[in-house]
Amino acid sequence: MIFEILQVITEEVNGYFGSTAVSLENIANVDQDGDSDSQGVFLTLLNMKEEYTLKNRTNHQITGTTVHYKNPKVSLNLYALFSANNTSYKESLKSISKIIQFFQGKRIFTQDNTNFLREGDMLNVKNFKFIADLFTPSFEELNFIWGTLGGKQYPSVIYKISLVEIERDAVLRQGEVITGLGSNFNGN
Repeated sequence: MIFEILQVITEEVNGYFGSTAVSLENIANVDQDGDSDSQGVFLTLLNMKEEYTLKNRTNHQITGTTVHYKNPKVSLNLYALFSANNTSYKESLKSISKIIQFFQGKRIFTQDNTNFLREGDMLNVKNFKFIADLFTPSFEELNFIWGTLGGKQYPSVIYKISLVEIERDAVLRQGEVITGLGSNFNGN
């Protein structure tokens, strides 16, 4: 579901730009020689972190009179970096501004309010909801991030994509639904 969420974001932002301006690529691997393939805005997954507060929820599904018990869903927060590598620094800053404008206008993504290409890898994407919030690292964290990515810093912005849920369709056990309470109490 990680790829699918990042692909949905890429398609939505490109729809806002009106062109294929954003690519789902690792900025550390982008060629620095100035050819056209290394120009544009790149969406890179920086990190992911489990949302521990949601870890202890029960996960079961009732079908008729049978209850199917599963392991709890894994809820993740993704940290996505948008980096602009355009022909000029001014154009890079304009691209980052448009990314911020896009997320200012749309923070919550669901299958109902999102348009994405439902083919290929995206056929199984049905129910989702996630929230994008601006994430501002400290100067020290930012230095570490860009040092890890190769040392050269581009105009960029980081968004925290909250509550991406991942669940495998594996039943641990099943049982019957409790429909009533029986009593052997004889009232005498």
